Amino acid sequence: MLLYIISRSDRAILSAAAFFSKSTTTCHTIDEVKEVSNKHNNTAPGLQRKLKARHLGMISLGGTIGTGLFLASGGAISEAGPGGALLAYALIGCMVFFLMTSLAEMAAFMPVSGSFSTYATKFVDESLGFALGWNYWFSWASTIAAELVAVTLIMDFWFPNSPSWIWSAISLIIMFLLNYISVKGFGESEYWFALIKVITVIIFIIVGLLMIIGILGGESPGFSNFTTGDAPFNGGFLALIGVFMAAGFSFQGTELLGAAAGEADNPRESIPKAIRSVFWRILLFYILAIFVIGMLIPYTTESLTSEDVQLSPFTLVFEKAGIAFAASVMNAVILTAVLSAGNSGMYASTRMLWNLAKEGKAPRFLGKLNKNGVPVNALIGTAVVGCAAFLTSFFGNGVVYTWLLNVAGMTGFIIWIGIAISHYRFRKAYVAQGYDLKDLPYTAKFYPFAPIFALTLSIIVVVGQSVSSFTEDGFDLGGFIASYIGIPIFLLCWLIYKVKYKTKMHKLEDVDLTTPDHETAPD
Repeated sequence: MLLYIISRSDRAILSAAAFFSKSTTTCHTIDEVKEVSNKHNNTAPGLQRKLKARHLGMISLGGTIGTGLFLASGGAISEAGPGGALLAYALIGCMVFFLMTSLAEMAAFMPVSGSFSTYATKFVDESLGFALGWNYWFSWASTIAAELVAVTLIMDFWFPNSPSWIWSAISLIIMFLLNYISVKGFGESEYWFALIKVITVIIFIIVGLLMIIGILGGESPGFSNFTTGDAPFNGGFLALIGVFMAAGFSFQGTELLGAAAGEADNPRESIPKAIRSVFWRILLFYILAIFVIGMLIPYTTESLTSEDVQLSPFTLVFEKAGIAFAASVMNAVILTAVLSAGNSGMYASTRMLWNLAKEGKAPRFLGKLNKNGVPVNALIGTAVVGCAAFLTSFFGNGVVYTWLLNVAGMTGFIIWIGIAISHYRFRKAYVAQGYDLKDLPYTAKFYPFAPIFALTLSIIVVVGQSVSSFTEDGFDLGGFIASYIGIPIFLLCWLIYKVKYKTKMHKLEDVDLTTPDHETAPD
């Protein structure tokens, strides 16, 4: 689906200047610098730090559970076989874990809503931060539109003859109001949205395991579906690469934790706590779910490639277990997942657009906050882009949805590449400037292997995306353009800013490791 930087106030700059004045004889630590910055933060009106640790954990987890698991997982098994799907999701899961630990190290040290855009600006090059910021806004703003399209497809299950624009409008209003009320309103709504998805997956895994051992659904199939036909691997290496993209898109949303860090009530503790649980939850919810589907449903089942909720692998397993109304239940859960994704997209894109405005990289009126600390103008601007979903009434829901899905999938990988590069440079600069890694609030494991592995795998998947454009009927030009449209948009943003402002990559000794003014208000 289609899918920042906070400027310092004069007071913050003067405080920092006084703190590092050459006439000062005392050598201050980074923690002391943060204390000075935080004192200013507690007196400046702005974003409100009201997201608790439970909110952050569910936001990160909820961001990964959606249609990618409930619907696209069946297509992944059909394309690459149960073994190929497991391998693809496991590798992407490891990559995402590495990326999230990299992001957590930077976010705990510098918790800002600009997240990786700010980190790329400070640790790599301002032009990279600018491009990543606009790229991320574009990705999530487009995702909102795609999710609104998905709502119309889902509601068609219950109301097949109703106008699609009605459901898009209702969903857009719900997402807008949940974000308009306050950041706490967003956090609570996302917590419960995510909890519904989590409970569904847990029930699915339990039911599936009981079926595998023969307690439910008749005789156990054993490992027969892992050996039928070309299983466990089907389609060879190219099929595996194709599933990588689907798996990557399924996991996109975990980086929401970085954007939420700027409004976390205790980021130095809550962010590492949320990240530490991500890997095991990814392992539980994705790997086990894929394993259950692969064990119970042959990869040759034609319905696995369908996006019809009645033929969702989750629905098929529940029906096989004898659970009545499985299709209706899963349709309701998928609707929740779609609204959750749109709600998160509205939040993330709004905060990124607000940060871009505060830095002067977007129209300044978008930097306005209401009395509840919500970037209201940025929210309205993002919602307007979401209205593009209404075009589906004229061009057909399925076609527009697929295009938006492809665009957001590619831009998500660009963001991950930016996170890996930024963390690699941050750690290098931190050590080069003589600081002790023990002083970091959270230290990512497996450095430098983790960011290098994540960077390499992301590039492989981006390049391999073109494989799907070569079909039996020839070259799919439209699909190729849709798959790669995010790259020229990103490069154009990067090039325009770089040429206009003549930016260069920061030297390690010149990287700014001071904590910026977060412009956050106390609870």
